[in-house]
Amino acid sequence: MAYVGTLGLFIWICAQFYLPGKGFTYLIMFGEKPAAPYVPALKAMNYYEEPGSKGYDAQYYAQIAMRPWLTNRALNEAMDSMPYRARRILFSWTAYGLGGGDPARALHIYAVQNIVCWFLLAGVLLRWFPATSWENFLRWGGVLFSFGLCFSVRGSLVDGPSLLMIAVGMMLYERGRTWWAAGVLGVAGLGKETNLLAAAALLPGRWRDGRGWARSVGQSLLVLAPLALWVVTLWLWLGSGSDPGVRNFDWPFAAYLRKWVETAAVFKTDDAGSIGVWSVLMLVAVTVQWLLFALRPRWSDAWWRLGASYAALLVVLGDAVWEGYPGAALRVLLPMTLAFNVLLPRGRRWRAWLVLGNLAVLCSGDILKPPGQDSFQLQGARALRIVEATGRTVEVIFPEEQWFQAERSRFDYWRWSRGDADVLFRNPQAFPVKADIVFDVKSADDRKLTVLSKVDGAVLWSGAPIKVLREVRIRGVVLPPGDILWRFESDLPPDQPSIVDPRKVSFSVRNLEIRITGRGVMEKAGAAK
Repeated sequence: MAYVGTLGLFIWICAQFYLPGKGFTYLIMFGEKPAAPYVPALKAMNYYEEPGSKGYDAQYYAQIAMRPWLTNRALNEAMDSMPYRARRILFSWTAYGLGGGDPARALHIYAVQNIVCWFLLAGVLLRWFPATSWENFLRWGGVLFSFGLCFSVRGSLVDGPSLLMIAVGMMLYERGRTWWAAGVLGVAGLGKETNLLAAAALLPGRWRDGRGWARSVGQSLLVLAPLALWVVTLWLWLGSGSDPGVRNFDWPFAAYLRKWVETAAVFKTDDAGSIGVWSVLMLVAVTVQWLLFALRPRWSDAWWRLGASYAALLVVLGDAVWEGYPGAALRVLLPMTLAFNVLLPRGRRWRAWLVLGNLAVLCSGDILKPPGQDSFQLQGARALRIVEATGRTVEVIFPEEQWFQAERSRFDYWRWSRGDADVLFRNPQAFPVKADIVFDVKSADDRKLTVLSKVDGAVLWSGAPIKVLREVRIRGVVLPPGDILWRFESDLPPDQPSIVDPRKVSFSVRNLEIRITGRGVMEKAGAAK
């Protein structure tokens, strides 16, 4: 039942990312301010854009998936580096093929590929973590809800489907179909270059196995062939081009240690309770996994050979992979996470290792936060909330030029202001309504906030510094037919809330509720309590 419940939980999580008319395009993370213009086929569609963002990696692969003609001028102009992005062509091809060549279908298929691969991986993992014990369940869940895999799902990235292919390759290897395993891993290399490291599992388990080494040479060539041929083809078509991945590698442990220093610096800011803690959990988890392969060499075990290859990769990863939050390291090292959970010995003695190696699961809830669609909740009698003839409701409007997009966690929702800002209350009824308006306010620094009515300039609320969450209750507010404006004013200019958030914000309004209590009488805009 725990396994079934987990699958149901993931279905529920994914369903929250669906946006009417836009499908699951929220997951692709298209930016409102992309560094390069999007292709015309995408511009003609209804898709989600993240306000104020330049977007993330999947926006490039999704556009390739819509029509993978790599010499097309518009497509090249939409890329940061066509040779670099086109090397990882596999999952753009699969979306294009499954979409029957239709750009719109290909886009929507690309958006959900990670979700489908997650469920397929859940089934494949039962080979190593059958539903026979709670410890198996923890290992199974530790992989499926690992931060790296959840980040791949959230951003429609190539890491999740890549992990599925590696798991399938290992399943074939264990069944004795080593050449088929080599073929699968070779194709996986077209999804991401580091997938080729998984071929270390195909090496002989005994150093003196001459026949095994001869066989592994042939299998290694089979693994390398698809990507090598594709890279040559791209070079002939596109030339060398720039490579955004030049910062992906560094001297041994240099970037890893800098990540620890960066994380320590976060604890000197006000985000130590969130970004800092999550970063520590991720670093501890990946370090514990690395130590298992470094301290318990088991060359004869194919899973150790696979995990050790990614443990070696950790050593030389560069700043581009480690820096910022959430960073890419846990996505890149996903195969090490899988190998860790398969290889770690069973029993009470190893449970602390199991927990510590999967600590990053605690961070996955943050990366899987659903889109913040609503910025307020409405309560009260239906006849007062809704105009039956038109379906219009009492609502709150946050002007986009003054507020950042809505955000939410599992239990809260909020908006950050760009500075002093207005909030518009709109009553579609032909009569005034009376309401209690309740919300929380919070900032990242010691600023004070004043809430004013723009009708008569009355101060509705003013209180202590809001670095600590403050609840505001303004009772007996009369909302006349039409619009009424409130003004939120701070005593400090907007500032960057943390070293990992580039926005300049002033304060956040959280969990806003309009509790309509009855019909109103037009006397005054509100009374502060």
